[in-house]
Amino acid sequence: MKKRVVLSVLSFLMVIQGTLWAQIQEPAKWNVQLSDKKASVGDQIDVVFKATIEPTWHLYSNDFDPDLGPILISFQFEENSSYQRVGDVKPINPHKEYDKVWDGEVSYFESSAELRQTILIKELPLQISGSFEFQSCSDQTGMCVLGDDEFNLSIGGSTAQVQEEISAVKNNSETKNALLSDKTEPSAKAAESDSLLMLFVISFLSGLAAIFTPCVFPMIPMTVSFFMHSDENKAKARFKAFVYGFSIIAIYTVIGTVVAVTLGANFANFLSTHWIPNIFFFLIFMVFAASFFGMFEITMPNWLVNKSVSNEDKGGILGSFFMAFTLVLVSFSCTGPIVGAILVASAGGEVLMPIVGMLGFSIAFALPFTLFAIFPSWLNNLPKSGGWLNSVKVVLGFIEVALGLKFLSIADQTYHWGILDREIYLAIWIVTFTLLGFYLLGKLKFSHDSEVNYISVPRLGLSIVTFAFVVYMIPGLFGAPLKALSGYIPPQATQDFDINKIVRDNAVVSGSSAIEKHTAKYSDFLHLPHGLNGYFDYNEGLAAAKKLNKPVFIDFTGHGCVNCRQMEANVWSDPAVLKRLKEDYVIIALYVDDKTKLPENEWVTSAVDGKVKKTLGKKNADFQISRYQVNAQPYYCLLDAEGKDLVTPRAYDLDVNAFVDFLDEGKENFQNK
Repeated sequence: MKKRVVLSVLSFLMVIQGTLWAQIQEPAKWNVQLSDKKASVGDQIDVVFKATIEPTWHLYSNDFDPDLGPILISFQFEENSSYQRVGDVKPINPHKEYDKVWDGEVSYFESSAELRQTILIKELPLQISGSFEFQSCSDQTGMCVLGDDEFNLSIGGSTAQVQEEISAVKNNSETKNALLSDKTEPSAKAAESDSLLMLFVISFLSGLAAIFTPCVFPMIPMTVSFFMHSDENKAKARFKAFVYGFSIIAIYTVIGTVVAVTLGANFANFLSTHWIPNIFFFLIFMVFAASFFGMFEITMPNWLVNKSVSNEDKGGILGSFFMAFTLVLVSFSCTGPIVGAILVASAGGEVLMPIVGMLGFSIAFALPFTLFAIFPSWLNNLPKSGGWLNSVKVVLGFIEVALGLKFLSIADQTYHWGILDREIYLAIWIVTFTLLGFYLLGKLKFSHDSEVNYISVPRLGLSIVTFAFVVYMIPGLFGAPLKALSGYIPPQATQDFDINKIVRDNAVVSGSSAIEKHTAKYSDFLHLPHGLNGYFDYNEGLAAAKKLNKPVFIDFTGHGCVNCRQMEANVWSDPAVLKRLKEDYVIIALYVDDKTKLPENEWVTSAVDGKVKKTLGKKNADFQISRYQVNAQPYYCLLDAEGKDLVTPRAYDLDVNAFVDFLDEGKENFQNK
């Protein structure tokens, strides 16, 4: 009897199970639409794929290993001349976890799903059609269902409005070039070169440029200090020098790419702006400066030296690698923004491009250091006086002190500590280079210095240059812009006593055409240069632009951004540029490295890495990366009051006339719209 009951129950369950499997299952219901149905030629919009998923079911995404087992969502677009795809279809915040069945990490959606494909509208009417396939599986029964769907979307037609928009574009060749030819993906598709060879060349040139950044150039004496004391024969010394160069290339190419893939593009921002690495780099510079002044000698640990003696080849390689690794670490604060685009490509799933890019960058970056290390005898060919050689080290020690302050300044600005305001920073530099001038004249001596009975003509010339530099800096204590140093010193907004600001504020108060003061969000600790008024929150600035009916000037910037300060001092300060920024645009400065914590209701979940952004800087950085696929600063974008791009964004470029044309083009396109 019991056996019959059990069999009956099993039979009933099998019937139910069979019925369930026999039914047509539709666990995911899709809705495909355009993010903006009123967009026009030159705009970028998204094709939005949204799915409602039945309870106890999940839908696999498209961003994990396709060989793992589950079927990924795949999309097919029917290409035509009315649009151009920008990137690939990107999932929005899928769940990720390790699946024991598939023995790997899978990505999936529950309850709902959203994926987006960005497209550039090239002509109207717009026609987008295609199909997609997907797989859904049940968490209860283990049932998996394959599904497919089609989509057909359009904007415009033979309406009067569409014809008017097409005619307006055709009648204005300048606008047509800006919106159709030049305006590709707002991330500046120059970074996405036509070939890997072009990417390699661009990266190589970037590596050469990085040598002249304030974080890299003072590392040269460290290389000298390490290789100039070698007692080995020329063959071994050259071998160590080659190891040093290849170590730099290996570290950037291998470790840099791995870091980008595993930690994401924001890790570069961490090294460039977080107080821990910057204070660490500052201390490194101060330690080396003390060593150059003769306080102590920097030597390898005894255990490492003993190991090197017992195995010279192994010890030499290890020492060279250590020097290369130190160079990469200390210089990354300045080189990070340069290689930022490569890191973003890695975070986005590109593998070959970041490898080629990092390889090109690191070869150029390592080349001068390697050559200098191969020929340390160049210094030995100088006059044999030990005192002269020690003087060179002492001079480099003063430079180490001055440039090492940059790291402390970055942390100070990013966290608003108020330790190194502009006048304090300048005062330290003035004293440092004044002491350097006295040292060059023989009026200041250290313990290892030889007696200076007279000074040579070159030494006199250096002292004249040094004192002239000191005289140049003194007006900066009262607010002079000091354009030549704009990228190396704190911004002028941090200065307490600024004569220019006092005069400007008095003119604003008494003038008949005074600029109306406003209290913008975060304006109590964030400021714009040259007395400009603006905003530091995207939504607040956009609302102001709508109210004033003005276009928007977006400035992606950072407290520790050297090129940002140079642009502000050399380009923004130009009367033609300043006039346009004041009168024609609503300025929004978005600091990507600010550590101000946001209230919970302002946190955002990144569509790039799925992480919650809880600080002002991370929120702004994620906005820049997700919208423009760029994380280097400065980066300038011109938008209309609805937040749509007017022209192709610009990066660092000290060409004032080109920047004026950039602003004029944005204003013209805004008026045409």
